[in-house]
Amino acid sequence: MAAMIPYGRQIISDADVEAVVAVLRSDFLTQGPQVPAFEQALAAFCETPHAVAVNSATSALHIACLALGVGPGDTVWTCTNTFLASANCALYCGADVEFLDIDPRTLNVSVPELAAKLEAASAAGRLPKVLIPVHFAGLPCDMAEIAGLARRHGVAVVEDASHAVGARYGDGSPVGSGHHSDITVFSFHPVKIMTTAEGGAALTRDGALARKLALLRSHGMSREPEEMRGAPDGPWYYQQLALGYNYRMTELQGALGRSQLPRVPAWVDARHALADRYDQELAGLPLLLPWRGSPARSALHLYVVQLDEERTRVSRRHAFEALRAGGIGVNVHYIPVHTQPFFRERRAQSLPAAERYYARCITLPLHAGLTVEDQDTVIARLREVLQ
Repeated sequence: MAAMIPYGRQIISDADVEAVVAVLRSDFLTQGPQVPAFEQALAAFCETPHAVAVNSATSALHIACLALGVGPGDTVWTCTNTFLASANCALYCGADVEFLDIDPRTLNVSVPELAAKLEAASAAGRLPKVLIPVHFAGLPCDMAEIAGLARRHGVAVVEDASHAVGARYGDGSPVGSGHHSDITVFSFHPVKIMTTAEGGAALTRDGALARKLALLRSHGMSREPEEMRGAPDGPWYYQQLALGYNYRMTELQGALGRSQLPRVPAWVDARHALADRYDQELAGLPLLLPWRGSPARSALHLYVVQLDEERTRVSRRHAFEALRAGGIGVNVHYIPVHTQPFFRERRAQSLPAAERYYARCITLPLHAGLTVEDQDTVIARLREVLQ
C-alpha cells in the first residue's frame, strides 16, 4: 500500500542531523550555548531585540499571558478559528476567555467585530486584559488596525503566530518584529514552517518583558545579583523571584532550530509555488479556494479549501473519508474552540462565520517537501471525489 501523503511534515537535512549529533557529543544537552545562539538568530531573522525559546508554543502563550499580568478576574479574547492552546493559556492563569468570530475571506479575526466588541466592552467596563489574534494558516492579521484598536482601549496584544514563521506584514516587515504587539509567539512543531521537534518562542521589543519571560520559563529563578533581594551567599547562589515553570528548550532543539532557520525563506517560497499550482488546477472545481489577495505575505502553513455547497452535493465528511481512503492525508483546521464542550459549558457563544467555515473546510497537503507528483495525485483524487 502506498504511503499516505501528509498534509504537513518536517524537512530534515544531513546538516540538521549533524548539528544535533554534535550536541550529543558535547558537554551540554541543556542550558548550554545552542539555545542562546538560536534565540539571537531568531531575533535577528525577525528584526526584533529579544527572543525567548521554550519547549512549545503552548508554553510561550502561557508565559506571555503571565508576563502581561493576566490573572484571576481578567479576561482574554482570542479568535475561535484556532487550536485549543490559544484559549487554554488564559485559563492556565486563572483568567476567563471569550471568542471572536472570523472574517469569511481571510479566516482571521473579524476586525469590524473586534472594534464593535471593544466599544461595547469599554462602555460596560469589561475590557479584556489581553487580545490574542491568530495568524491562521500563516496569513498575518491586519495588525496595524488591530494594534490601533488595542492601544485606544489599553489592551495588551499577543500575536499567536504559530503558523507564521517567515510571513511578512503588509508593510514588508517580518512577523515577529513586534511593532504591532507586546509579544509574538511562534511554534516549531514538525508540521509547521520549520521545526525544533517540539518547541516555540516568545519575541518582544520590550527588554523588561523579555526578562519576565526568561524567568517564567525556568522556575522564576535568577542567578543575577542585581535582581536578588539582598546579597548572594556566594557564587553558587540563586533566588526564586516568581512562580515559574520548567519550559526550557533543550540544546538539541536549539541546534536543530539554528540549522533550520536560514532555510525558512526558501521553504515559504516553495509553499507559494505549490499554492499557485493548487489555485490553477483546482479553479474549476466546486470549491472556495484560499483568499490570496492580501498585501501581507503569508507563510502558507496550510492550504484550506471549502466545499461550495451551491455547486456540489458532496459532503465534507464524504470528501474527507474518500480522500483519506485514497491515501491523501487531509485534515480539518479547526473545530471552532467555542464549540468544544469544555468551553460551551463555561459560556455559550454563537459565531456563525466560523461555524459555517468549519462545516465545509478541508486542509490539503502543503509543505516544502511536497513533490509535484504527489501534488498531482492530490489534485486528481480530489477531482474524482468531487466530480
